[in-house]
This record gives sequence, C-alpha cells and structure tokens, in this order.
Amino acid sequence: MKTQNLRTAIITRLGVPDLRVTRLLQQVDRWNINIMQKYSVVLLQYSIALIFFWFGILKPFGLSPAQELVERTVFWFSPDWFVPFLGWWEVTIGLCFLFKSTIRFALILLFMQIPGTFLPLFLLPEETFTHFPYGLTLEGQYIIKNFILIAGAIAIGGSLTASAAEENEN
Repeated sequence: MKTQNLRTAIITRLGVPDLRVTRLLQQVDRWNINIMQKYSVVLLQYSIALIFFWFGILKPFGLSPAQELVERTVFWFSPDWFVPFLGWWEVTIGLCFLFKSTIRFALILLFMQIPGTFLPLFLLPEETFTHFPYGLTLEGQYIIKNFILIAGAIAIGGSLTASAAEENEN
C-alpha cells in the first residue's frame, strides 16, 4: 500500500504517465542488474585479494594491529617466526586471488587459514566479547567479519568453471 502511494505521488509530481515511469524504472533496474552481474565476482575477487595482501603484508614488518592477538592466541608457536609466516601466507592468498588461474590455490590456502582466525573467540573470549555471546569487542568484530570473506570466497569458487581435466573426462 505504501509503495503504491509513493509511486503515485512520484508520478503525480513528475506529471508523467504511470506506464512511462514504470518502463523507465524497469530499464534502470535491468541496467543495474546487468552491471552487477558482469562485474560483481571480479570486484569481489579483487577486494578479497586486496584485504588479504594488505592485512598480510603488515605482519612480517610488525605493523599489524592484530599481532598481539595472534601471539596470545597461538601461544604454542614462537611469534618470531609464526606471525611473519602467517603474514606471508595471507599475502600469498591475496596474490593468488588476483589471477583466475590461481584462484583454486587461493581457496585452498584460505580455507586452511580461516579456521584459525576464529580461535580467539574460544581461547580469548575476554578479549573478543564485551557480553558473551553477543557483545563483541573491536577484536571480536575484526574476527566476525571473516564470515563475509568466507561467503565471498565461496561465491568466487562457485563462479569458476570446471577444470580442463574434468571437462576432458566428460
């Protein structure tokens, strides 16, 4: 009802017949959808590449704001080698997301790395929650945002075509 009233109000204000406005809105809608379908996966691919490269490259140089959290979470490894190793791993993920030919490798590396990013939620809940289980600290929010990285990686993986070997088998 409200949508109909809004549309009527817009049409009345513009002094344009309903059918012309509807057709124009449909054309704009189709154009927007076509643009999003054409570029969404590539933009997602490059966005994930940028995030992993950027967050990763900070770690080997001791510039990551997450360094202390990583050190306290993975306390069984020496941070002297583990934090830089993790950083270069993330840089590799980022670089592999840049090229269609290496996306599968990026996905393997990402899905090996990503479970570890959730460890602080379980090992350091006092650092990740203000009120367990719903109130997140800034660190907790930093971790939870990984769900969008997982969903994005799945979307990119789902957009890949079958490998040449699989196509030859069929």
